[in-house]
Amino acid sequence: MFRSRRRSFRRKKGVGLLPTLFCLGMFRLYLSFELPIVPTIMTNDIEALIDYYEREKAIDRSRVVAALEYAFCAAYRKMVPGAEHIATLRADINVKKGETKIYATLTVVADDDYQDKFNEVPLKVAQKKNPEAVIDDKLDFNVTPKDFGRIAVQTAKQTMQQRLRMAEKEMLFEEFKDRAGEIVSGVVHRFERSDVYIDLGKFEAIMPSRERVPTEEYNINDRIRAYVVAVENEGRGPEVILSRSHPHFVRRLFEAEVSEIADRTVEIRAIAREAGHRTKIAVWSKDDKVDPVGACVGLRGARVKNIVRELNNEKVDIIRWSDDPKQLVEEALKPAAIRSISLDYDKKIVHVTVSEEDLSKAIGRRGQNARLTSRLIDWDVQVRRDESQQKMFDDRVNNAAHGLGEQLGLNDDLAAKLFRAGGITLDLVLEMPADYIADSLEISEDEAQVILNKAQELTTA
Repeated sequence: MFRSRRRSFRRKKGVGLLPTLFCLGMFRLYLSFELPIVPTIMTNDIEALIDYYEREKAIDRSRVVAALEYAFCAAYRKMVPGAEHIATLRADINVKKGETKIYATLTVVADDDYQDKFNEVPLKVAQKKNPEAVIDDKLDFNVTPKDFGRIAVQTAKQTMQQRLRMAEKEMLFEEFKDRAGEIVSGVVHRFERSDVYIDLGKFEAIMPSRERVPTEEYNINDRIRAYVVAVENEGRGPEVILSRSHPHFVRRLFEAEVSEIADRTVEIRAIAREAGHRTKIAVWSKDDKVDPVGACVGLRGARVKNIVRELNNEKVDIIRWSDDPKQLVEEALKPAAIRSISLDYDKKIVHVTVSEEDLSKAIGRRGQNARLTSRLIDWDVQVRRDESQQKMFDDRVNNAAHGLGEQLGLNDDLAAKLFRAGGITLDLVLEMPADYIADSLEISEDEAQVILNKAQELTTA
């Protein structure tokens, strides 16, 4: 049906450059100055589309109709040969009656100056339509071909939907441009590669793969909450960018859960996060009577448990804020016991020493605890093992071994080997077999026997 109708608008051989639109429209104008009434078009689908966008997408009806008018003009230019030369076209749609008309806006020129058949009309002809017309006036002429509406409606649908999608995105931008930094709730709608598209009701937002939590998996129709990172209005149109890995997502959760933060009695001074694994948050209270850590934890941990549940059991460390970097580092690295802290203010480096037993606690798994502490205080935190005690122990061992060696006539190297083999005192040396001493000190058994004899002499003397 569409192809057979479209052929009726093509120029026939021998007609020359006279456009078909004037054969159909302007020719009638010159003869009768009025066109017959355009038949009612099939507007059921268009009306349903208008109602859908008005009701479901909350787009103003006038904007929907404007998009439809633009679509019919675009369809007219595609279907009617020569229509692309008309500078100004206007569609007049009566949705209730199902009528549509296309008008070309022409400029009135003197009869002798009439040249552009697509955009000009002679004064003589214009005055027949409007007796008061003068040169340079703009007049609208009905150039609607017969049955244009039936053929154009399908062509116009796609263009209209494109325009309405643009209008919908513009509304999305207007509604969400001031909501950046808030938490919204939606339903997982679809996936595109690693990006997650979330239905927010009237709009669709995107959570890029970089904003996902690595340890979380999502399924279609899952209801999730996310942080609005930004509302971007670029070449593809407005987009709402969501995130569940952003540190401010945790901040907003605490603000919603902890009333003392909401009323600003307690402040979140710093936050560091490795999404899916661990978050450190430093809090401070302007009221000395309010414990900031206790307020965030809640009675029996109720408040923080709700947040941890939303974060799918991500660990959350709540730390008391201090303006003193040393005290803040001590709080952040707990439960590790810190032996010493030194600050390099020029390079913003914190040197921390801990015991051998607390080293793994202070550094954390794959350095996570120390890394998050560095982000939290904005200093480079370097954790090292406290070697001072080890050095003191080694010195005591060496001194004891040296004294034993002097008694037995051994150099420091052999004395240290004997000491580490268990020969701490002369009595213990006498209990050691000669072959064991020989293997431990890497000497012969005869030399080992000499050591035993010397030890025997010293003990019986």
